[in-house]
Amino acid sequence: MAGEPNLDTLLRTMAPELQDGVFVFCTVDTHHDIPVELTPLMLFREREGITLIVRCEDAEQVGLPYQFVARLITLSVLSALDAVGFLAAVTTCLAGAGISVNAVSAFHHDHLFVPEARGEQAIRLLQELSRSAASR
Repeated sequence: MAGEPNLDTLLRTMAPELQDGVFVFCTVDTHHDIPVELTPLMLFREREGITLIVRCEDAEQVGLPYQFVARLITLSVLSALDAVGFLAAVTTCLAGAGISVNAVSAFHHDHLFVPEARGEQAIRLLQELSRSAASR
C-alpha cells in the first residue's frame, strides 16, 4: 500500500498517538558492540558513533549514558516517504508552543520524540492541528 502524499489529507488524518513509556537518546562508539540486553527502537550509524533510541529503563539497566528524555508520538497516518511539508507543518505547530522535536520517519509512519514533560501538551496541539485541517 502506497503512503499518502497529500499534505491536507495527512494533516486531517494524522491520528497522533502518545505511546507508552519514556525514551532516551544514547550513543556508542562505532567500534564497540551494542549491549545485547538492548532492543533499540532505532539505530542510526553516523561518522561519530551509533545513535540508539531506547527505553529509559533499558539504558539505565545497562549503565548507558543518555540524553533527551522523551515521550514518543506516532503519527498513525500512512505517510508517503516523499510527502512534502508534513513534518514541517507538525514541527512548526509544536515549535510555536516552544516544544522541541526529534522526528524520525520510518517506512510507514512518522514518529516524534518530544520532551517527557511536554508529551501530553504536544498530543493536544497535534490533535487540534488535525481538527483545524479537517474543518478547512
